[in-house]
Amino acid sequence: MLELLEKAVMATIGVAAITQQKAEDLVAEMKDRFKLSEDEGKSLVDRIQAIAKENREKVMEMAEAEVKKVVDRLGLVSREEFDRLSKRVQHLESRCND
Repeated sequence: MLELLEKAVMATIGVAAITQQKAEDLVAEMKDRFKLSEDEGKSLVDRIQAIAKENREKVMEMAEAEVKKVVDRLGLVSREEFDRLSKRVQHLESRCND
């Protein structure tokens, strides 16, 4: 199930990257069609890139939240919790061996 979520996230990120390339192509076309200056075109590309970055970050946050829900639902422990419990077991075992 986690693999499926990971694939969905990667696909979404890929779509965002493709969209960014298409946005740059659109800006180039708009520059020609509407006689935008180089600065206006660059400003538009920068704005589109900022929006794409923001959207990628939102997608990652949503994906992380969904993965956490699935992990909780399946009753899995986090790496942090596993490491903490492992250290505790080691400590208890060393006390029993003394």
